[in-house]
Amino acid sequence: MPDEEDNTVGDAVDRTTDDEVNPTTDHGVTRLYGEPFDSGFAQAERLHLAADLAAAVAVYEELLTLAESIEDSPDVRFLRAHLLADLTSVHLAATDLAGAEDTNKRSRALLDDIASATMGPRGRQLWLEMLLRTLIAGADLLRRTGRLDEALACLDEAAVSMPEFDDPDGLRTSELGLNRVHLLMDRGEWGAAEDQASALLSTTPTTAVETVPRLLVALGLICSSTGRFDPAEDYFARAEDHFRAIGDTGGQRTLLAHRAYAAMHRGELDLAERLFAEASAFFEQQRWFGDLAVCEQARAFLAGRRGDAIGAEELLAASLSRFERLGASIAAADTMLLGAQHAYDRGDIDEMKRLAQGARDVYQEREIYERCAQVDLMLARTLEDNLNRTDHGDHERESIDTALSFALPAALALEAARYDFATAHARSQWLELADEAMQLVFRLAMRRQDQGLLFELAEHRCAGASLALDRTPPAAEPVEDPASVFPSAAMKSYAHHEHAEGAMTLGGVAAEAAASVGLRVAPPPKVRMSAQSGPGRVALQEYIAAAEFRYHRRIVHEDAVPFWITDDLTNRPVVQVRLADAGDLFMTWTWAGGARGFGTGQGPCAEVDQAVRELTDALPGAGDGAEGMRRAFDSGALAEHGSERRLARTLAEALWPEQLTAQIRQVADRAGRPLLRIQPSPRVAQVPWELLAVDDGTDVRLIDLADVVTTAPASLRPRTPTAPRPQGTDTDPVVLVLDPRVPGFRADSPLGSVLGPPGSDPELMSLVRNRLDAGAVVPSVASPAEAFRRTDLDRDWLSGVLRKGARRLMYVGHVSGAPVEGGQSEDGTLHLCCDAGASGLAEPLRTHRPLSAKDLLLGSLPLRADGEPGVRIWPAPPRVALIGCESGGDMRFAESFGLATAMLHNGAELVTATRWVLPTSFAFHRLAQLPKSIRPLSEAIVAVDTAHEDQDPVRSLGGWQREQLDRWRAEGRIEHSPLLWAAMTCIVV
Repeated sequence: MPDEEDNTVGDAVDRTTDDEVNPTTDHGVTRLYGEPFDSGFAQAERLHLAADLAAAVAVYEELLTLAESIEDSPDVRFLRAHLLADLTSVHLAATDLAGAEDTNKRSRALLDDIASATMGPRGRQLWLEMLLRTLIAGADLLRRTGRLDEALACLDEAAVSMPEFDDPDGLRTSELGLNRVHLLMDRGEWGAAEDQASALLSTTPTTAVETVPRLLVALGLICSSTGRFDPAEDYFARAEDHFRAIGDTGGQRTLLAHRAYAAMHRGELDLAERLFAEASAFFEQQRWFGDLAVCEQARAFLAGRRGDAIGAEELLAASLSRFERLGASIAAADTMLLGAQHAYDRGDIDEMKRLAQGARDVYQEREIYERCAQVDLMLARTLEDNLNRTDHGDHERESIDTALSFALPAALALEAARYDFATAHARSQWLELADEAMQLVFRLAMRRQDQGLLFELAEHRCAGASLALDRTPPAAEPVEDPASVFPSAAMKSYAHHEHAEGAMTLGGVAAEAAASVGLRVAPPPKVRMSAQSGPGRVALQEYIAAAEFRYHRRIVHEDAVPFWITDDLTNRPVVQVRLADAGDLFMTWTWAGGARGFGTGQGPCAEVDQAVRELTDALPGAGDGAEGMRRAFDSGALAEHGSERRLARTLAEALWPEQLTAQIRQVADRAGRPLLRIQPSPRVAQVPWELLAVDDGTDVRLIDLADVVTTAPASLRPRTPTAPRPQGTDTDPVVLVLDPRVPGFRADSPLGSVLGPPGSDPELMSLVRNRLDAGAVVPSVASPAEAFRRTDLDRDWLSGVLRKGARRLMYVGHVSGAPVEGGQSEDGTLHLCCDAGASGLAEPLRTHRPLSAKDLLLGSLPLRADGEPGVRIWPAPPRVALIGCESGGDMRFAESFGLATAMLHNGAELVTATRWVLPTSFAFHRLAQLPKSIRPLSEAIVAVDTAHEDQDPVRSLGGWQREQLDRWRAEGRIEHSPLLWAAMTCIVV
């Protein structure tokens, strides 16, 4: 073999110099074995790239025949192993799995035969490279035939040999990493696959011209499989550029199928049909039967959606037959699952059960648990459909129970799959896919009229994700797209991946990059269905146990929290209301604090959405700037009493049950105004509950009957109840951050002054003077005017004063909310006096770096090896006021990790924040022509400050809001409009 003394195969390779580690090239032909082999290898490679696989096979087989005619020696065996390894690659490209298995085994046997042969350093490197290629190809083959654990073992064997291999450009390392990504994708472990693919892409050299486009394709498939279609197309476009640059025709044509897959899941079925048809024609012409079978499987799904039952059956039969001939057991099971749905549609229940069970048996055997969940969801849907079509009589309850036993554990596993993703955006997109499964569960619970189950479903859904501050991504076992029965296996013919009992890891910089991206979260805590500590029933406990057993996925955190705590703020009657989005809007409520009772409600989706749209139209939009504010003043429903009352009634009719209003009245008559704790769902997080007109014939509002406070998810709640901190005895200072100057922005710019020139507002001057008279204030000022528009209040200053201890923090200034569609509440920012050089996780704006909620949560952990979490850098005092635009907007996200909840996470007991963009006093002067002596925002700031000094801040702020409402009803003047004061809410844990 190369590097031996004896040259048996040609004389073009110099075997006398151990320092020469790379074969020579001449006019694009690698000089390794001599002619005709070197030219033959080059010709076959060109044919492979041109997708003329049959011609490539013919060239390799002709060369192999010639090699077998040469006198046997280690060199000749190595040559034959090389030819067989290349033949394996071509067979895999053509999805000739039987041919690939034969050539791969023969290549490995030849390499093993010469493993002990004498070889120099260069020869050893060439042998190692061929061994690695054979192992990686073997893993690919095993994956395609559904033997995923064996494929992983093959990659592990390659990894053992990798340290000995001289891989200066990282080509084989990146190829091995790509195959691990593919294995993760095949198991549906999308989050872990994305982490590793992203990290690998950042470290793969540009010289890896074949690996880079396939990494981009993998990332595109991950995104399209998890509902992120725009980034998917971006990855596909970049991959196409790379394929074109290297002349890889086959790679370019397979992108047709990938784009068709994305179009199908995006709902563009006509486009998907056209692309799949075009790809199918190419695959059939090239005899790439595995890829053709995938296209037939997808086209069968599309035919079924069109109502073409006969066409769907024919395509399914063709796809299944091809997969079975190829030995692609998992892909065949996917086709069987799709066939089961078609069998049900035509009324053949026995065939549906046979096919579904057959598919599930394959998934179970291969430990692909997310597809097991997919089968169970399909069975639950068919049971629900059958309940809708036929009268089950006395057996209806039993049928519903059976459907729930399938649906609820599967839905829990599907939801929990999101915790594998590194970013909140990816998790939010996944939840949109998973939501259909949970909607099915809520429908079944309502059908069973099971209030207890509805309570527990709401508690679990409202518990919220737990923040994960460790640097190690969790082991992943994600679950598939439930949007349809079509298996979302991300083109099963192309992918591979890894089963993680010990999760696959990348080393060094790549591992750190993968671990530090985004805000990682863990499953929610268990929710004990009693306020007391100790053992007791946990919400959905039997369903959680079933999900964790069936699908091998963690559903809840080991810690447990009580479903609520009532003695932290008050001992008066309290009602806890939770809202959950599941198509319709579901509500549960429970009384405590001297009152007893409970109930459930349901708001039809269409009515809820319409009411929320009307509210949104009335609010100043966060992205609309000055024009949005002008519209809210000129034509918004909150700017005129009559239209505001109609909106308040619309909201009440859609969102608020009359039964709960009646209970509140009864309690108020007997025990005084109760405390109403509301945890809104993301869809209704901007609703000003205080305004709801709960009586049809009068103008009675909810705040007339109760004090209202917003509650955060249970994941922010302390694991054990703690005694409330006494107010009024603490000597720690009040921290005032009042309209700080933002570097790079003038006073009249978008991030300019919100309160006007220092000293120009008597009410705010009086507020500072009162605080100075009452005790310590930071920053230290000689006069009240010095507290405003300061330039020294940056993140380091804030950290210093909070670490020393404070009893309150009041921030009045600019807040930039994160876009809801992005899913990342942690991107919300405060604008202090930090310049662009400040250390942080938010991108700079001009010469200024904002302080993000992600900073407050993660601190310097992602930035330094010895970093600290945010709770140590910015420990929050018991009471925090964040008076800025949509500072409480994190409640609109599926994961509440914005500014308000970050403060709660860091130790605050109560945070006063805003639900939407606030109008400044200047906006009232300019848009409503109010005289400058009237300053509505200043009045609101004083009211919040007063409330935070009160023993019961919720009652105090509610009293001020009632005063504003009374003036609004009596006079209808714009300065008393709910446009400002109804934005304020107190948030507690």
